[in-house]
Amino acid sequence: MDWIQLTQRAGVACHDLVGWVLFDPTAQANYGRLGISDGRGYTVACRTASLGDVEPAVAAAACYSIHPDVIGFVIGLYRGVADGEAIMQARDDAVLPGLNAVDPELPDRLAPLAEPLWTAVDSLFAGARPMFAAHQARTRPADLDAALSAWLAVNCLREYRGDNHWALCAGEGLEPVDVGLLHTAMVSADEYEPEWIARSRGAGDDDVASAWHRLESRGFASRGALTDAGRQFRHELETRTDALTAPAWQALGEDLTIELLGIVEPMHDAFVARIDATAGPKWMPAVRGPSHSS
Repeated sequence: MDWIQLTQRAGVACHDLVGWVLFDPTAQANYGRLGISDGRGYTVACRTASLGDVEPAVAAAACYSIHPDVIGFVIGLYRGVADGEAIMQARDDAVLPGLNAVDPELPDRLAPLAEPLWTAVDSLFAGARPMFAAHQARTRPADLDAALSAWLAVNCLREYRGDNHWALCAGEGLEPVDVGLLHTAMVSADEYEPEWIARSRGAGDDDVASAWHRLESRGFASRGALTDAGRQFRHELETRTDALTAPAWQALGEDLTIELLGIVEPMHDAFVARIDATAGPKWMPAVRGPSHSS
């Protein structure tokens, strides 16, 4: 078994199964009912809330590629209005309706995988993986719906991959906006302008200019575009992320990983269409383009 290839496929499947909820109208409405007007900031809040009552700088460090000012603004919206568990529950309450909207058979097909998925999650080392650790440590009620439980376990594995990726980025000395610019190597140039991903995460003109300068100094960019060296570096970074994440899927095992892929991969276009309808055609670039990322 080529575990690098299987891990890459599983990474995309995790994004497919989970990513749509960041833009889900039901989840945003649930969030709004907590007292935050119009569900503003839900896309960020449903992830930072898992970290508990931490300083915005800590949450920004864990999220890595989202501008700290955006993180601070969102935490300011919900702090003192709703606690982290209420925000997470607002998300959880939207999961099964959302999955049913994609395919009514999807929850029943996921449910039997809950226990082995959590066994895989709990076998992993959480050190230096803050988002994974936060989601893994969350209480799991005994009466939790099995399909929702499977979804939550998949989300843990998605965060595990993300933490691995950010650790590699930090080790390479990449700043948050550098990451956004490099990400264009992973998507279609016809669909994404070179700066769109970085700017969608809160980067301003000065941030982008400084990031281009840093990338140019390393030979990764020239005149506002990635060089061949920059694109190669980013693709190699993705392969390294796969290698670091492969133990998660080895823990689940080849047969069950392939079973999960058989459930989720045929739904790829439906999940992307749901994001298109609720957020727009460029959002969640991790599920788009000729390649995919964490």
